[in-house]
Amino acid sequence: MSDSPHRSRAVIVGGSFAGMLAAAAVKDYVDTVEIIDAHEVPTGPQPRSGVPQAAHFHILLSGGAGAIDELLPGTIDQLLAAGANRVPMTTNMVLYSPEGWYRRWKRDSHYLIAASRDLTDFVIREQVLKDPRVSVRPLTRATALLGDSRRVTGVRLCAADGTETELAADLVIDASGRAARTPQWLAELGITGLAEDRIDSGVAYASRIYRAPVSTQNWPLISVQADPRLPEPGRSGGIVPIEGGRWHVSLMGTPGGQPSRNAAEFEAYARTLRHPIVADLLAQAEPLTDVTTTHSTVNRRYYYERLRSWPEGLVALGDSVAAFNPVYGHGMSVAAQGALALRAQIASRELGTGMAHKAQRAIARSVKLAWSLAIGQDIHYPTTKGKKAGTADRLLHRYVSRLSHTATGSYHVATAMTEVLTLQAPGTTLLRPSVLAAALMGPLRPQLGSPTFTAAERRLLEGAAISLPGLSD
Repeated sequence: MSDSPHRSRAVIVGGSFAGMLAAAAVKDYVDTVEIIDAHEVPTGPQPRSGVPQAAHFHILLSGGAGAIDELLPGTIDQLLAAGANRVPMTTNMVLYSPEGWYRRWKRDSHYLIAASRDLTDFVIREQVLKDPRVSVRPLTRATALLGDSRRVTGVRLCAADGTETELAADLVIDASGRAARTPQWLAELGITGLAEDRIDSGVAYASRIYRAPVSTQNWPLISVQADPRLPEPGRSGGIVPIEGGRWHVSLMGTPGGQPSRNAAEFEAYARTLRHPIVADLLAQAEPLTDVTTTHSTVNRRYYYERLRSWPEGLVALGDSVAAFNPVYGHGMSVAAQGALALRAQIASRELGTGMAHKAQRAIARSVKLAWSLAIGQDIHYPTTKGKKAGTADRLLHRYVSRLSHTATGSYHVATAMTEVLTLQAPGTTLLRPSVLAAALMGPLRPQLGSPTFTAAERRLLEGAAISLPGLSD
């Protein structure tokens, strides 16, 4: 608890995933936490207004899951008990990369948590809001920051009926997502010169939930990735096993090959991917929802940490700092790691002693790897706007492609890549001498010509009358 004579308050703008984790990060270091949310807060695992991306599949990587369990011990176990699936990588993945099929190497240290976004949000929200120090003010918008360029002292609020009030705070955290207004608010305080990157590959999403024709317990995640080297629009898609015996299916395409919201075209589009496995599996699945589409997949990053002037009492977190193309599945995990970085800073120094600027820099470090992974792929599509691949980008992409090719037949390289992709190790892991040597040698086993399923999975497929010709053993 803070030693300051007055009751200290943190105000968090945004009550979604990042906002709740921000509350978890600071609740032990202030007297009260108030979350300001423009929408109603669901009481269960229902859809939440203001999270349109929830219609598309979400995964929580082990690097993010570990951060959540540090912030809220036991939360991942509760999520699994509620029906989420723990998917070891690549043990329980049928993955077709641009370089070929990955083997289902036996490992458990790297994994992802597969669940609907609604369930993930609910379990975390329930954990956070059971703390009496944390409250939510719904149907209220934050319209401006109070204070000046040296210190933020609170927020101006507007209720649903138009009533405006001011709320004082020792710390304001912007966790309002892609629609964050912090750049505008900073300009209103006289802080300018904010650098921003926007990398837009033009990817569009179409998603739908199905009743799975087989048991989803220990069922593998299916992924067919686009190959940006091909002279055609990039098309990708996947099936994520979620709670309730369901499959969450998302299909993605760049301009010229984008999926539509026409339900009659959904499975036909799946058959245009580099391999028909997604379409073949959906042939016996029952659609439970309509098709939802989105074009909001721009990679956007604000470099707050580079500003010469940063007001004490303000921190930005999650998509408010960096929003990623959802195809890479990094957004939730980066937000969780950012919240953990915030907690480390507020635990080590008092509010008002330079903590906010230190925290913003720490959050930027948690963003760096995922950002490089996302744009390292997206800049290679010919339709991408915002940045084009330079010589260094092309050389790096060739090396990563070589690593991926090697990983199809090398446990050592596959493990190194998975460590990085799950945000459990820095990108420099891929430059270790042993990894460089393995990449030079290439895969130790011949490439697979088709997807691999276990004997138990084959029996399930046969029982559901699903035919997948040419499977590998």
